[in-house]
Amino acid sequence: MDEIRATRFSPGLRRLCAETLQHGEHVLWQGQPDGVARMMMWRCLWWIGFPWLLLTVVAVRNNWIGQAAQPLVMIGVAMVAAPLVMLLQDLQTLYLITDRRALILRTAWGRQTVSQTSFEAMDAVLEILDIGGGAGHLNFASRQSTRSPDTDYTGRYGFRCVRDAPRVRDILEGARAGTMRRSHTEKAAGLTGVATRNA
Repeated sequence: MDEIRATRFSPGLRRLCAETLQHGEHVLWQGQPDGVARMMMWRCLWWIGFPWLLLTVVAVRNNWIGQAAQPLVMIGVAMVAAPLVMLLQDLQTLYLITDRRALILRTAWGRQTVSQTSFEAMDAVLEILDIGGGAGHLNFASRQSTRSPDTDYTGRYGFRCVRDAPRVRDILEGARAGTMRRSHTEKAAGLTGVATRNA
């Protein structure tokens, strides 16, 4: 059982979790994306972005470029900022496995979103893609819209950049099979205070 990291976004995530859970629904596991692992996945943008900005500054000072300076600077800033923006989004994301479904909750950028996948809608085989650093993608549905931030370019959907993905897969498989022990739910209740929704 993983705690929500204590950030200024935590209260909003807890409220959204409490509002989302159905009557009698039990949380078996909760966690957040590994923001550092995601940043490391995209660190190549820094390798390009910082030299890009440096060259743009040199070009501006030497009057090599005119009106093109502003868009070139904006491109460089976007490349440098992108991994940090992803980290902020991860801090505003919560993954849940309950005894009924898998949930992805977000409070990013002032918008609350809830994505749910019932056990029946999941693929028969849960896929793990290792991304290094002890993190991986746990895909449990396919042929999903690639517009979702939780879907890759092939339409595979699930928990992105989750720590200890094999353990999370085992919990999800146990939840689907109905074999998860009650103790997981009790631990969840102790950490979140919203592990069971009672009317």
